[in-house]
Amino acid sequence: MTDATTPVPRGRILVVDDQRNMRATTALLLKQAGYDIFEAATGEEALGVLGKERVDLLLTDLKMEPMDGLTLLRRALEVAPRLQVIMMTAFGSIESAVEAMRLGAYDYITKPFKEGEVLYRVERALERSKLQAAVDSFATDFAERHGLSALVGRSPAMRELTTRLVRVAQSDATVLIQGESGTGKELVARALHAHSRRNKQPFVPVNCAAISETLLETELFGHAKGAFTGAVRARRGLFEEADNGTLFIDEVTETSPTFQSKLLRTLQDGEVRRVGESTSLRVDVRIAAATNRDIELEVKEKRFRQDLYYRLNVVMLRVPPLRERLEDVPALAQHFLDRANARSPRTRRLSESAVEHLMTYRFPGNVRELENLVEQAAALAEGDELLPEDFPLRPQGRVLPATTPEAAGLPPSDAPRSTGAEATGPTLAEVVEDAERRAIVQALERHGVDLASVADELGVSSTTLWRKMKRLNLRPPAGARE
Repeated sequence: MTDATTPVPRGRILVVDDQRNMRATTALLLKQAGYDIFEAATGEEALGVLGKERVDLLLTDLKMEPMDGLTLLRRALEVAPRLQVIMMTAFGSIESAVEAMRLGAYDYITKPFKEGEVLYRVERALERSKLQAAVDSFATDFAERHGLSALVGRSPAMRELTTRLVRVAQSDATVLIQGESGTGKELVARALHAHSRRNKQPFVPVNCAAISETLLETELFGHAKGAFTGAVRARRGLFEEADNGTLFIDEVTETSPTFQSKLLRTLQDGEVRRVGESTSLRVDVRIAAATNRDIELEVKEKRFRQDLYYRLNVVMLRVPPLRERLEDVPALAQHFLDRANARSPRTRRLSESAVEHLMTYRFPGNVRELENLVEQAAALAEGDELLPEDFPLRPQGRVLPATTPEAAGLPPSDAPRSTGAEATGPTLAEVVEDAERRAIVQALERHGVDLASVADELGVSSTTLWRKMKRLNLRPPAGARE
């Protein structure tokens, strides 16, 4: 057991510098600040440490022999993609330090540096490391506690959503969730609540599209005894039920302007008035609202109040449709099959050909449609192994091939890909190739010449990324290095 007086290390830092005095001085400074410190005199020695120890931050000199800082940076991020890196450089090498940041370094600091400056930059880098760790643990933690792996995925779109959700969860900011039907907007709202300080209090959902306007008002605000015919007793509304917790207002754009006005007043004042009563009650509720419509268009067309839109849209979370993250289909299909198997005396398994078959589909019904397809196949398939013929897909949902990157809306390549003049539909190889090309191009748009971050986002090594780009005839950005 750790003694209560023993200080907990603030982070694990690897200091790399071929100048012994500089390395020792920097290491001593960081040790005195409470960090766990490893030291290395060369890049090879540093890679050895990274291979054996968990390190949160790499603080390395840029000019070293025989392996320089840029080479160490690239190889270190292949070993530990989530590693934070700060480059130490002389004033005359700032251009190289900037290049290092493009390749994935978090920051750089020029020599000689002041103690306060290096401690500040180290603290910032470790804060970023903790945030990334929270994002990485979010998917597993949430799925284990709630069984909602439909929210989890390795696709860039889902990583972006998860990162944004984790950041906003700890605040009380009102959140507007946008997404097509079947994408899992309520799952996002539940995740928001589960990771908030209100998670011990109620999560209360209401679907505005499923309730008439008159009933919706009493459902949300409650009513007094005798307020209308049939009101034989007073009733608390959902705002009161959700006090100190989260109220999820689904399909909020389905409401009338009259109701929107009442909802706006409640959100502004933090008070609810039951139908038929003259006094108001204070409530402390975190609001998450959702819609499957283009809410800005609804405002423009005067179907949704602009002031209510601004009140709800403090933070926007967009849930991507499944067609934008087809790389998540295998994990989602397996999750739904595991759930079906748990309710059945037979254990089904997905064949590789069935997974490939599903990835040729665009899923107009999104995750909900995939769930239904898997449950149907598990119930009706003759054998224990699910085959492509067990998943009947609607023809209009198929991914159409693009004969050139330009036709797919991608940057031009050196040689257009031939699909064959007589082809009537995409082959499996073409579907996979198109999906890979889109994923790489979208990642390049986000990270530019920082191919290390591109590879990290896509879950491949830098070598694999370069090989795939060459095979797909995708030009690397100017200034990018292998």
